[in-house]
Amino acid sequence: MQRRQGRVNAGLLLLLYQISQIGLQNIPPVTLGVLALNIFLFLSPVRPLAEVCVSVHEAFYKRDWQRLLLSPFHHADDWHLYYNMISMLWKGIMLEKKLKSRWFAYIIAVFSVLIGVVYMVLEFLLVKILDDPSYGMSCGVGFSGVLFALKVLNNHYNPGRVSTVLGLRIASKYACWVELVAIHLIAPGTSFAGHLAGILVGLMYTMGPLKKIMKACAGGISFFSDPDRPRDYYSDYYGYDSDYQYRTPRNYYDYTGGFTEEEQLERAVLNSLNERDFGGATYNSERRPYGFWFPPERSEEEMRRQRLRRFERR
Repeated sequence: MQRRQGRVNAGLLLLLYQISQIGLQNIPPVTLGVLALNIFLFLSPVRPLAEVCVSVHEAFYKRDWQRLLLSPFHHADDWHLYYNMISMLWKGIMLEKKLKSRWFAYIIAVFSVLIGVVYMVLEFLLVKILDDPSYGMSCGVGFSGVLFALKVLNNHYNPGRVSTVLGLRIASKYACWVELVAIHLIAPGTSFAGHLAGILVGLMYTMGPLKKIMKACAGGISFFSDPDRPRDYYSDYYGYDSDYQYRTPRNYYDYTGGFTEEEQLERAVLNSLNERDFGGATYNSERRPYGFWFPPERSEEEMRRQRLRRFERR
């Protein structure tokens, strides 16, 4: 590894300040890990940028596939790092809470590699269509492709919002396309194909087969959890067990004891009153278990009379 030397990295200092303002305890673990990895590799890059950037010529023709893994996590300078990581910070906080950490980590890993592949396909098509070999030599680094893919996911899971791009209010589902063009016009040195690759991968996940393929690949690995599957605390109710096998849902009778809604409410009120302390005296010194506690059962005749009295009052 090579350590960066030279001037003070103002962008890095500002990024660390922003992170400290939010607080490490408020940043989900995978998002925090991505930030830490990018900062670490900025300070101590694995190789020089020319040896980690991804291009058709270097990665495909020379079979240097390691570039697909290394290029997303290296940045050209401190401001490149700052803008990407600030964007990752906010997108990560929103999406990781929505998708849960393990699935979000899975998405980051898959997107990081797949976007590099799509990027090379786009550059290869440009070489063939425009008959310009320079596109095959175009080498890209940075996390921005992944960020464009996450933007598509964020708009998908949070529909109906409005984004502001260059002072213009735009529906969020179109914002990524406007940003794609705006960034290229403002900063021509950025990788248009890299950003477009991110959008396409995001659409492959939200509208195409990528999500199903990822679920199928992760199906035999219990480490990953499906974001669309009900969480553990609902698993029994929805008829799922810990290994995703479906079983017959529990009978509603098991939860109600056969009582009507009014009878359930009445018994709940009685339980609450029985557990209160009236003037220092308690119904029973033994602590009741959590949940419903049913008082001694009444006979069927008593219950029948209670129902008749209820109907007479109506």
